Amino acid sequence: MRERSAELRRRFAEEARAERPDLSLLCLLVGAEADSTLDEAGMDAVQAELDDLAGQLPYRPGSPQAWAAAVRDLLGERYGFAGSPADYQRLESSLLHEVVRRRRGLPILLSVVWIEVARRAGAPVYGVALPGHFVVGFGPVEGQVLADPFDAGRVLTGTDADLLVVGATGAPLEPSMLVPAAPLEVISRILNNIRAWAAARPERSDVALWAVELALLLPSHPARLRYERGQVLVRRGEFVAGAEEMETYAELVEVVDESLAERVRGEALAARALLN
Repeated sequence: MRERSAELRRRFAEEARAERPDLSLLCLLVGAEADSTLDEAGMDAVQAELDDLAGQLPYRPGSPQAWAAAVRDLLGERYGFAGSPADYQRLESSLLHEVVRRRRGLPILLSVVWIEVARRAGAPVYGVALPGHFVVGFGPVEGQVLADPFDAGRVLTGTDADLLVVGATGAPLEPSMLVPAAPLEVISRILNNIRAWAAARPERSDVALWAVELALLLPSHPARLRYERGQVLVRRGEFVAGAEEMETYAELVEVVDESLAERVRGEALAARALLN
């Protein structure tokens, strides 16, 4: 089991550092970390399913609007890919192989399905990380067409997108929010969602640990993840390893925030004391 996890993480780190990271493969490697039954054949089957769905799209529909409508008709209407509030309570909603199987998931994972299917068919498609709600964009940013896979691919008007952002942040939509999200941004956001899911469920510290450890393998990540990993290790009873991670984080932040570093060292000392 440990060897399998080490190999998955080696592949994840390697793909994350590739010149053009494969979004679907990275998502499947996250899924394999969560689900020990997802083997190489299972990952290949998901990729084949995405290929098959792409093959069912019309040949080059044309305009961004036409692409958005074609993908909506296929995935949202014909196959029923969509989301509901209940999906936020399930870890499976953040795992690509389960989303493809169940046709249900969080906005960002449903968007990955939209992106991967449309991309394979030749569409000008990309993810758009609106605050609080991930959607899909078709065509150039100037004049782009947005679709909401969580709502079965409903094509959004400018007012719709603005309402989504206002509902999530209380602030209006800014043009900078509409830029395409890079694959590693998408993966980072997926792992953030998984960590948030686990944080609300203390009994799932196993999920919290692998999610933060995968996030640490991304080429660019906040130093605070080390502190988070230390906290998770302490909750799992790995007091020395957790304290060491906190101390490493304290060294990193000391140059910019001495008081924070001192507080974290205090937490590390308290963790070591739990051994007595």
